[in-house]
Amino acid sequence: MFKELGQLAGMMRQLPQLGKLKEEMEKYQQQVGQITAEGDAGAGMVKAKVNGKMEVLSVTLTDDAMKNGDRELLEDLIRAAVNQAIERVRLKVAEEATKMASNLGLPVGMGLPGLS
Repeated sequence: MFKELGQLAGMMRQLPQLGKLKEEMEKYQQQVGQITAEGDAGAGMVKAKVNGKMEVLSVTLTDDAMKNGDRELLEDLIRAAVNQAIERVRLKVAEEATKMASNLGLPVGMGLPGLS
């Protein structure tokens, strides 16, 4: 019985920390939704924009990209621009995760599940 009371008391002491964790996670998720990054390929003939939720927001093709008529090349350029945008947004999301971990007092480089 005393063991359970001790565990309950320990959990009660951690409640403020859990509240801060929840607050930081909500803030992080909101910030991730606002992060965007762009990628381009073919000297700017194809541009792609991705958000922190890894959703493609836009793909833009210049007139020169359309004039070429090379479908395979255009597909490769689109894939390259989207992949570049995804890589850039991943780096930005990782920076936000590091800031959140720092705000929680966690050591730098400590991975949190689902954030790396």
